[in-house]
Amino acid sequence: MTSLVEYQFVESVSTITLNDGKANAISPAMLAELNAALDKAESDAGVVVIRGREGLFSGGFDLSVFKSGDQREILSMLQGGAELAERLLGFPQPTIAACNGHAMAMGLFILLSCDLRIGIDAGHRFGANEVAIGLTVPRFATTVCRHRLTPAAFNCGLVLAQPFESSNAVNAGILDVTVTPDQFEKTVMGKAVACNSLDIKSHRATKQRARAGLLSELRTSIELDCEDWSQRI
Repeated sequence: MTSLVEYQFVESVSTITLNDGKANAISPAMLAELNAALDKAESDAGVVVIRGREGLFSGGFDLSVFKSGDQREILSMLQGGAELAERLLGFPQPTIAACNGHAMAMGLFILLSCDLRIGIDAGHRFGANEVAIGLTVPRFATTVCRHRLTPAAFNCGLVLAQPFESSNAVNAGILDVTVTPDQFEKTVMGKAVACNSLDIKSHRATKQRARAGLLSELRTSIELDCEDWSQRI
């Protein structure tokens, strides 16, 4: 079976790369491998860098699972995605999203759940397109987006399914910084080194204190989402 997630630990940096060769769809299998990689990263205790393959961070949940009609698998995927966002927001080590491509729907929610988000100024698109394709944005996703996006971007991005591009992603709150393609790898590694200089105990305690309200709200959102999703079974 081909691996969907690659893991490397070099010089106190855990690099987790999503690469299914296609859309980097967040499927149950992808979620299992992502969580296994995060387990390793937590054990290795370094800074975590999450990235996609060149040109694509993630296109979101695996649409083939929705089309399959297997309600239990759909519930597992949705709950798993929500809990991945929750895990990242409370992760004990610094997390960096090295966004080297498009990020849509669940791909966007993963991006927004990382501590630091670095992108490339290369016309990549970001969006929550659920409303445009006949889906209601889950509560967990609105909670995550409200935490990171500006009010205007939150309204346009979720209620109107308006996509954003690299050129306005920082102003929208989607990314923290964009750089030219030739500066991307250097910037990501520079930020990882800087994060590795943090006192990890202080980082962990401060993150938990700063996000206590968010994580509590997110847990409630996930439980309500799961109630809704389970009614389909």
